[in-house]
Amino acid sequence: MTEHDQSKKAPAKDPWELPDVSGLVVGVLGGTGDQGRGLAYRLARAGQRVIIGSRDADRARAAATEIGEGVEGADNAECARRSDIVIVAVPWDGHAATLESLREELAGKLVVDCVNPLGFDKKGAYALKPAEGSAAEQAAALLPDSRVTAAFHHLSAVLLKDPEIERIDTDVMVLGESRADTDVVQALAARIPGMRGVFAGRLRNAHQVESLVANLISVNRRYKAHAGLRITDV
Repeated sequence: MTEHDQSKKAPAKDPWELPDVSGLVVGVLGGTGDQGRGLAYRLARAGQRVIIGSRDADRARAAATEIGEGVEGADNAECARRSDIVIVAVPWDGHAATLESLREELAGKLVVDCVNPLGFDKKGAYALKPAEGSAAEQAAALLPDSRVTAAFHHLSAVLLKDPEIERIDTDVMVLGESRADTDVVQALAARIPGMRGVFAGRLRNAHQVESLVANLISVNRRYKAHAGLRITDV
């Protein structure tokens, strides 16, 4: 039997076999905002080492002290440099400028974009479509030397920040071009009790995932809820 034949008979990788990410440092750009602060708190509470970033280092350090759980604060550049994985949780209107300013610091890093481009009017929230197709694709275009993924779009900041809540029962859709990278992000999501990371396609499909947040906002307003997502039969 040739080596080629042997490789063809190799068993398929278990899609739920994920790497150990417990030793990785996670940076959160926009970590002083509600979503970033909530993610930082949950990951640190799960035992992850977390650094939050802000344009103002003093503001980041003050927020880190409030979060507790060993979270550190730094300016955005230092946060990016010191982290293995960097979650982008900045406001949409500052997304491009922030990433452009950190291109060098984010080179070689695994970047997880969780930004949702949304507009608001008297009818409620609605999705915006960036020229690149999505926030994640914009990030990939601006960071050619980084490994960009997309995840953590549909999480309630209220639930993330509430210390009385032990579990957040929800799925996290993860998108990216490399299975090794999406596996890492899925494993990171799974560190938070109740969460599961689910591969949901390549970055070209990120717009639909980002846009769905507008629908969840409508659900939450109607039902006074903090809705998330569950994907069935997987």
